[in-house]
Amino acid sequence: MTVLCVRFELPPPYEAALPRLIGLLEEFTPVVQALPPDGALADLRGAERYFGRTAVELASVIRVRALALHGVDCVIGAGPGPMTARMALRDARPGPARAVPEDGVRNFLADRPVAALPGVGTATARTLCAYGLDTLGRVAAAPLSTLQRLVGARAGRELHEKANGVDRGRVVPDAVSRSLATERPFTRDELDPGRHRRALLSAAEELGSRMRAAGKVCRSLTLTVRYADRTATTRTRTLPEPTAHSAALTEAAYGLYEALGLQRARVRAIALRAEGLDPAERASHQLTFDPVDEKVRRIEEVADRARAKFGPRAVMPGSLAA
Repeated sequence: MTVLCVRFELPPPYEAALPRLIGLLEEFTPVVQALPPDGALADLRGAERYFGRTAVELASVIRVRALALHGVDCVIGAGPGPMTARMALRDARPGPARAVPEDGVRNFLADRPVAALPGVGTATARTLCAYGLDTLGRVAAAPLSTLQRLVGARAGRELHEKANGVDRGRVVPDAVSRSLATERPFTRDELDPGRHRRALLSAAEELGSRMRAAGKVCRSLTLTVRYADRTATTRTRTLPEPTAHSAALTEAAYGLYEALGLQRARVRAIALRAEGLDPAERASHQLTFDPVDEKVRRIEEVADRARAKFGPRAVMPGSLAA
């Protein structure tokens, strides 16, 4: 086992703690891939040789250090590759890592539903189940040509390899700040669309303020709506241009919400994620002759300075002040 998939037990508002926890993993290996808002992949291939310990033993050390230095517990899955480590994490609990040995990958996968395999969506799973290929063991035993006829040549080959435990994925080191997220839970299951929109406005304002403070812009926005029955709907929209402008983020969030067509849905929480973050100085902005747009952006700059000095609630939209 050389790859760990770590999920830190962070409450949604404390995503800002993730960079420090990523730094903890980087004390063991430079090959760390952030999985915002609360996770990471770490390739310990070199660390096992350097420290003279197995990945599972190093996982225990990582958990102890996270608790001692940051007061954060974590759950850890371990496997020979990123795919198996991610899947092992689903069975993990706080404590020793859930480990999948290299010679036990096929047994680990065999009885799992086909939808549990990363990259297998609802439509693909439905197609496979219709032909009796409802577990990864049955998919692994099926002829490659059969899978390719069902889901396509490339997808069929990838599915066949993954079901047989072949994991060609790798851990790609990246920056933590490729996305930012915020969530607005309701005190009770909320039916009122007006309150849903207020939550969206508040979340968009927060994301815009955080990105501007960090000198970032985002390329896309993702909305997640969590319902009373614990299900959730997620939609993503690419923005016309990279932005951290709160008005543009709010407009996109409202558009995503309206596209869901919710009717009397009992909503438990609404979350927004700004994705594809880039430095603001690299972003281009379409100039406009509309003086109102320029005025709004100047007001936004003044509001940001006031919030930095007097706190996040110093300036806010009137509809949120009630």
